[in-house]
Amino acid sequence: MRLLLVEDDPRIAEPTALALREAGYAVTWEASGTAGLEAAMLGDFPLIVLDVMLPEIDGFEIARELRGSGVDSPILFLTARGEVSDRVEGLDLGGDAYMVKPFAMPELLANLRALARRERGQSAPRAVFGAGRGSIDTVARTVVWDDQEVAVTGREYNLLEALALTPERWFTREELLDRVWGPEFDGEARIVDVYVRYLRRKLASEAITSERGRGYRVER
Repeated sequence: MRLLLVEDDPRIAEPTALALREAGYAVTWEASGTAGLEAAMLGDFPLIVLDVMLPEIDGFEIARELRGSGVDSPILFLTARGEVSDRVEGLDLGGDAYMVKPFAMPELLANLRALARRERGQSAPRAVFGAGRGSIDTVARTVVWDDQEVAVTGREYNLLEALALTPERWFTREELLDRVWGPEFDGEARIVDVYVRYLRRKLASEAITSERGRGYRVER
């Protein structure tokens, strides 16, 4: 799942982004209020983690602008401002959760899972692929193949979800890198091929189709 992190302090942002990526999120990190607002308006992020005390535009103003523009992605405020009045203001402006620094990473991850469940609804949206042999549950983040649940990593799940939610559509490596690894990823594009191989080994070779010059897709 794609996630926008807006935090100006690299001592907090860098380890937080790393932990989120290890948990399977495709993280885009912005270090100013202006850049964060622009990314949130244009990036279609299902989750936004937002500091309040930011340069140029503060987090409360970002939330006000987003909600006023119709952006309804869940917003989690992550800030040193912990007064009751600050919490009330953040939630009244459209925030969905409010955490005070210093924070525990397991608690942050639990809050994000809860927001994702709330956003998607309690009924589990599913996507079927592989001629009906496979399915994913986008709330529980589970994968089933031939009626058996298959253990996958967070990154493997995110890659399969990107493909399965838009069956029959071809995705280039670059598109999958942006969706799954995030636009800040600066490694080799062929990491996508590696993770496709991992999934094919766990599911079946026909679970993901590839074609030179077109990329990857799954069939419904």
